[in-house]
Amino acid sequence: MTIIPITGTDPSAGKHALQRAIADLSASTPIIIPTDTVYGLAVQASDRAGRDQIFALKQRPESQTLAILVADLAQAATLVHTGAHFQKLADAHWPGALTIVAEPAPGADPTLGADDGWIGVRAPQQEWVRRLAANVGPIAATSANIHGSPTPGAIDELAALFPNTTLFDGGAGGTVASTVIRLDPATDQLVQVVREGPVTAADIANTLST
Repeated sequence: MTIIPITGTDPSAGKHALQRAIADLSASTPIIIPTDTVYGLAVQASDRAGRDQIFALKQRPESQTLAILVADLAQAATLVHTGAHFQKLADAHWPGALTIVAEPAPGADPTLGADDGWIGVRAPQQEWVRRLAANVGPIAATSANIHGSPTPGAIDELAALFPNTTLFDGGAGGTVASTVIRLDPATDQLVQVVREGPVTAADIANTLST
């Protein structure tokens, strides 16, 4: 396991980590990255072979889709339809712990979504990850754990779990994954709170009511 800090006393730490992450992702090598929620296994979203490796590492069924981390709303718009309600939610809760599942944009890779084609996107609070997405494009990610098991927050536990993967150390991680919601592709209205996390159902309702 190679562990590379993204912050530290050396001001070039973040830049060095970014360069290494870009190189690994360009080589279709999954990496472990910090987010504002849990640590995640990540590859370039456009890298089908890399996504297959994530499913193998996690021992996760391929029927369960990966979330896509984006740099900002503009990058999200290359993947999904960003209607008025989507933009309102993004303005209120991005960067942050809200994954929005929405209708794919024209030209988006259909293999990124679920069986119905919907794709979940999120701009994370972790600024380094947004910089990475700005450099390599949208990032496919999922919690760094074995499917069905808790996601470790401690660096040494993550290193032991995926010993052959480069880990980018952003400090102790959280243990609660992002909130996931679905927006109706026809009406842009909230359909379902799929998973409630740091952003509560009440937060969502309040945002959409204003």
